[in-house]
Amino acid sequence: MFSRVPPDCTQNTPWMVPVILSIVLLLISMNAAVRAVVRVGIFTGARVFFVHEGYQGLVDGGDHIREATWESVSMMLQLGGTVIGSARCKDFREREGRLRAAHNLVKLGITNLCVIGGDGSLTGADTFRSEWSDLLSDLQKAGKITAEEATKSNYLNIVGLVGSIDNDFCGTDMTIGTDSALHRIIEIVDAITTTAQSHQRTFVLEVMGRHCGYLALVTSLSCGADWVFIPECPPDDDWEDHLCRRLSETRTRGSRLNIIIVAEGAIDKNGKPITSESIKDLVVKRLGYDTRVTVLGHVQRGGTPSAFDRILGSRMGVEAVMALLEATPDTPACVVSLSGNQAVRLPLMECVQVTKDVTKAMAERKFDEAMKLRGRSFMNNWEVYKLLAHIRPPVSKSGAHTVAVMNVGAPAAGMNAAVRSTVRIGLIQGNRVLVVHDGFEGLAKGQIEEAGWSYVGGWTGQGGSKLGTKRTLPRKSFEQISANITKFNIQGLIIVGGFEAYTGGLELMEGRKQYDELCIPFVVIPATVSNNVPGSDFSVGADTALNTICMTCDRIKQSAAGTKRRVFIIETMGGYCGYLATMAGLAAGADAAYIFEEPFTIRDLQVNVEHLVQKMKTTVKRGLVLRNEKCNENYSTDFIFNLYSEEGKGIFDSRKNVLGHMQQGGSPTPFDRNFATKMGAKAMNWMSGKIKESYRNGRIFANTPDSGCVLGMRKRALVFQPVTELKEQTDFEHRIPKEQWWLKLRPILKILAKYEIDLDTSEHAHLEHISRKRSGEAPA
Repeated sequence: MFSRVPPDCTQNTPWMVPVILSIVLLLISMNAAVRAVVRVGIFTGARVFFVHEGYQGLVDGGDHIREATWESVSMMLQLGGTVIGSARCKDFREREGRLRAAHNLVKLGITNLCVIGGDGSLTGADTFRSEWSDLLSDLQKAGKITAEEATKSNYLNIVGLVGSIDNDFCGTDMTIGTDSALHRIIEIVDAITTTAQSHQRTFVLEVMGRHCGYLALVTSLSCGADWVFIPECPPDDDWEDHLCRRLSETRTRGSRLNIIIVAEGAIDKNGKPITSESIKDLVVKRLGYDTRVTVLGHVQRGGTPSAFDRILGSRMGVEAVMALLEATPDTPACVVSLSGNQAVRLPLMECVQVTKDVTKAMAERKFDEAMKLRGRSFMNNWEVYKLLAHIRPPVSKSGAHTVAVMNVGAPAAGMNAAVRSTVRIGLIQGNRVLVVHDGFEGLAKGQIEEAGWSYVGGWTGQGGSKLGTKRTLPRKSFEQISANITKFNIQGLIIVGGFEAYTGGLELMEGRKQYDELCIPFVVIPATVSNNVPGSDFSVGADTALNTICMTCDRIKQSAAGTKRRVFIIETMGGYCGYLATMAGLAAGADAAYIFEEPFTIRDLQVNVEHLVQKMKTTVKRGLVLRNEKCNENYSTDFIFNLYSEEGKGIFDSRKNVLGHMQQGGSPTPFDRNFATKMGAKAMNWMSGKIKESYRNGRIFANTPDSGCVLGMRKRALVFQPVTELKEQTDFEHRIPKEQWWLKLRPILKILAKYEIDLDTSEHAHLEHISRKRSGEAPA
C-alpha cells in the first residue's frame, strides 16, 4: 500500500518534493501534472514547493521557491500553459549558476526534484544531479552551508516528466501536450476543409515539428491529407512529379479539395528545406490550382488541454511521486513515460541519448535509422499513411476477395474513419469491398453495395455513422444473412461497433453449427462511447465522448466560480460501465464519481456531502459530482440531487445536468480518428491473410475459434482475440468486462479530491530500459 508517510521520514524532518517547470516554451496541460504532484505529495506527508520561472527561479531562489498548498492548484486543470511560469536560463548552464541553485535547495532541505520539460531541461537536471556531491563540497568549503546541512542533503533524487507538443522525446508513446496540440490543429484543418471544398482549393498547412514530424504525420492520418512532409523521411528525388500526379488523381476521382501537411522542419534528401511557400508555388505552376498557405504557428501551443492530456499528466504526476518515494541515493534519474496504456519508468539519460541519436541520424542523412529510433509506433503511423496516400489501387480485381464492412450498435465518433480505412486498404490490396447499411438488419435485408475509393472520401472527420447502425442482433435472421452472404459472395466480415457487435460475433460463431455460409472470418473493431467491449482497453469514440463531457464540466465549473458555494451533479452515459464517469472525473477534477462497478451506500453519499461541506469552508467554494447513468437503480440522479440539496441547505446550492446523447455526437477527436484509421488498416490486413488461410476446396471455410476475433488494445499492444475466449471475461447481464484496467485509477481521483484513502501500488511501474521497452512497443 501507499503509505501516508514516506520511508525514513519523521515529523522533525519533513520529506520535500519541489516541482520545477523548466521548459523553454509554454506547453498545454502542464498544470494537470503540477496539480497531481502537489496533491499526491501532500497526501503522502511531504512538503511540496513550486519553483517559479523554471531553472531561473531555482538559481535566483527567494520568492521564486514557494511552498505549495492544496488550494493553490485548484481550478487549473482546464488552463493551458503553466501557472508557475517558465523562462530561458543561461545561468543554469554554467557551474556557478548550478552552485547557486544547489545552495537554495540545501537551505530549504530539498533533496527531491520533479522536473517537467523536454530533453534539454531533463539533461540539465541529470547534470545537476551528477555534480551534486561536488557542489555541496564547494558550498561547504566556501562556508555557505554547514556540515550538518551537507549531511542532510547528501543526495539528490530526480524524476522527469516529458512535456513537448512535438512528441519528440524517445522512450514514450506520447508526451504531455501533444494530444492538445493535435486538437488545435484538427480544429483548424476541419474549418479550412469546408472553405476548400466550397472553392475547390488546395491548402498547404504548416505545423510545428522542427526535428520531429509526429504532429504532421498524425494530422495527415486524422484528416485524410493527400501528402505529408516530415523531417525523418524526406521524399524521393522526383517528389514534385509524384505530388502533382497524386493531387490531379484526387481531383479526377471527384474530390473538390487537396490538403497538404508540412512539418516546419521538412527537408529533401539533400537536406534542403521544403517550405510551405515552395510547395504552393509548385502546385500553382504545374497544376494551376487555387492554392493557399496556412502557417498555424503558436496557436498549437495554446488553448484548453484535452481530456487525454489531463489524464496523462495526472497519471504521470502520481507515478513521479511514487518514483521519488522509492528512490535511493543509488537510483538512477528516471523519466516517467507512457507505453501503450501503461506507465513506465525509463533511465533518463538513455532516453535523452536516443533522442539525440535521432537528430544525429537525420543530420548524417541516415533517415531509415532515424525512423527506427523514433520507435515502432511512429513507423506504423508512417506505413499506414503511405498505404492510404501513396499506393494506387489495382485496376483489375481478378482473383480478388470480397470483404464486407458494417456498423453495429449505437453511433460513435470515429466509426466513419474506421470504415474509410478498411475500404481503402481493402481496395489497395485488390479486394472487392462491400458496405452494409444498418448493421445486421441491413445484412439480412440485402442493403449492401460495393464501395469504391471515392465512396468514403471525406469520412475521417465526420461523426456518427454514415452507413447507419442498429442494435439488432443476427440470431433471428441467420437464414436471410446466410442467403445474402452467398448472393454477394461475402468471404469476410469486418464489424465496427460496440457491445452488440461483440455479442453479434458470438452469435455468428454459434450459427456456424447450422449454416456453413457463416463460416467466414470476421473481426470486431470496438467502437462505442461506453468503452465496454471485452478484449480492448479502448474503444473508438470514447475519447470524443470524454472530451465532450470535460468541455461541459469546464463551463459548468466556470459558472460556479462566479456564484460560489454551488455543487453540480452531472449524469454521463456508459450504460453500466463507469469508464466515462471515472475518466471525466479525473480530467475535470470531480469531487466524486458514482459508478456501478464500485457499489455505494447511503453512508457513502453522506460522506461525500460532508466532504463538500468542509470544502466550502476553504477558498474552493464549488463542487462537481459525476454519476454514471446506471450506477444504481435506486440512487438516481434526481435522488442524489435532492439529497445534496437538502443536506447542503444554507451551505451550498445544488444543480443537475443530464448530458444525454450529446456525448455520442460531434466531430471525432484526433485520437479517435487516428486510432480508428489504424484499427481499420490492421483489421483489413488480418482479414486478407485469414481469408487466404481459410481457402479450402475452392471456397472459404473458416470454423476455428481464431477466425472470429475482437481487435483490441491490451496494455502495450494491438491484439486479435477470439470472441469465444472472451466469453469468460464478460458480464453479459450488465454488458461490461469482468476486469477493467481503469478501475485502478479511481483511488487517484479520490486522493486528488482530498479523501483519506489507501492507494494500492501493487502494479506501479518499475524501471525498464529503453531498448527493451521499444522492442515490446505497441504496434499501433
